[in-house]
Amino acid sequence: MTHTIEVRGLSKSFRADRKALDEVTLSVAPGEMVALLGASGSGKSTLLRHMAGFVTADAGEILVNGRPVQRNGRLARNVRQVRGEIGFVFQQFNLVGRLPVITNVLVGMLARIPKWRSLFRIFKADELRAGLDALAQVGIDDYAFQRASTLSGGQQQRAAIARTLVQNARVILADEPIASLDPESSRRVMSLLTQINRTRKVAVVVSLHQVDVAMRYCPRVVALRHGKVVYDGPSASLTSAMLRDLYGTEADELLHDAATDADQPAAAMPAPAMVTMNLAAA
Repeated sequence: MTHTIEVRGLSKSFRADRKALDEVTLSVAPGEMVALLGASGSGKSTLLRHMAGFVTADAGEILVNGRPVQRNGRLARNVRQVRGEIGFVFQQFNLVGRLPVITNVLVGMLARIPKWRSLFRIFKADELRAGLDALAQVGIDDYAFQRASTLSGGQQQRAAIARTLVQNARVILADEPIASLDPESSRRVMSLLTQINRTRKVAVVVSLHQVDVAMRYCPRVVALRHGKVVYDGPSASLTSAMLRDLYGTEADELLHDAATDADQPAAAMPAPAMVTMNLAAA
């Protein structure tokens, strides 16, 4: 079976005396939802950035959908095409605050439209409809034409998820997507990622601090400590004793209760403000 993501013997050092990633090997099956768990500095974000091809490792290789992203410190020649299938959700949203929400979402299409249109942010009517549909799926279509900077943190993160929908991403990598959000927004974001995973059969890998969130939303957990994989298995099998055995004093950070009880998203509150944008003929 071809795995959606394959990481083989990945190692990376930022300092001579410590490895950020130490011979990491793991695979993610199509449609799987996996939590990367670990304390600060464990290597979670570094691993995700390598999976996306943002940075190169010292050794090892990564394949996404059977195609190489990087091998032995060099990016693959066609890495841009492979990246087009990878949606990345950043902790700090990575939106352009002065632009309308819909424009930020349609950025997910840039790899598929002519360069001259992407340069001037000109989108066809059907592309605009696809963007609005994506925003409707994440519950913030009423905010489509507002500046992104006017949205709350949770709404901005949902806009970032909508961007992966218009991208038609086959893989979603989410780097601490709820770290800066309140509990209600965190629940909505994690519920959205779960819904996308289940309905679209998209592989989702999400890095988290919170054990309870990982166990609630992700059937599988890959736990990292000092750049090494120290656990890879069902989230239901994780216990406090196991975490303390694996992480020592760092377990207190992982066991910190940052989640809430329910897991169903509530409706967004509309507050539209219209601005203009360019459209090419349909």
